[in-house]
Order: sequence, then structure tokens, then C-alpha cells
Amino acid sequence: MITLRRILVPVDFSQHSDQALRYAVALAEKFGAELFLVHVFQDLAVYQTEVVSGAPPIVPPVEQLTASARGDMQRLVEEKGLGRFQTHTEIVEGAPVEEIVDYAKEKDIDLIVLGTHGRGWLAHVIMGSVAEKVVRKAPCPVLTVRLEEHEFVS
Repeated sequence: MITLRRILVPVDFSQHSDQALRYAVALAEKFGAELFLVHVFQDLAVYQTEVVSGAPPIVPPVEQLTASARGDMQRLVEEKGLGRFQTHTEIVEGAPVEEIVDYAKEKDIDLIVLGTHGRGWLAHVIMGSVAEKVVRKAPCPVLTVRLEEHEFVS
């Protein structure tokens, strides 16, 4: 028998994570599970070097990024009506794969529901796939959800 008590949804505020959240909500309803939403942001300076731009990177302060993400997360919880669940939200800075996997371990997560962006092959080769790496490193099962595919949640 499958028992899901804790479901993690990495959120980047895109359509892809919205789709994953739909599945997570349906599973949480079915199993009476808690929802854990985590947003990970990276240091953008890593991707904008002085060599490429000719100037130091212009990156908003971490506090500004965190405050903005908290506001977005609160709006998401309200808009999706997640108040009916025991919902936990977290905003963290770091490498998405490592932060998601570490969070799943720390919180004893039973299932990660993750949206996939379905980037083209070149972007996949250059950047890799967060979803693919999470699937390989996660301490629990991972459900990956794509947009506009066969749906089993209505």
C-alpha cells in the first residue's frame, strides 16, 4: 500500500511548476498529506560574468530576491486555495538540485512532484536538467509532470 504523508513541490512560479502543483494537490487530497513548497534561487552573478558583459554583474540584493519570492509564494498559496492543507513554504538560495534533494532529506519527504520545462536538446546539453538530476539523487520517488501531456488529474 502507498502512503504519502509529505509531498514536496519545487516551485519556480512558472506554468510548469503550476502543473506539478495540480498533481501534488490531488495527491494530498487523496492521502491527506502535508504539502511542502520550496523555491530555490541561485546567485545570478554566476551566469553573468564581467568577461561576457564587460561590466560587473547587476544583481538585486539577496534580501530583495527573498522578499519578492516570499510575496509570490504567499500569493500562490492563496490563489490555489492551499489553506485547506497543512502547507509549509520555504525560500532558499543555492543550487536547485542540491537544495531540493537536501530539503527532501531534512523533511523526510515521501514524494517530490516536479514540473519539467522540456527545453530543447541544446539547452539540456549546456545546462542539464534539474528534473533529471533530482530524479537520480532524490531520497524518495519523484513524479515528473510535463505540460500538455496525457493528464490524469482533471
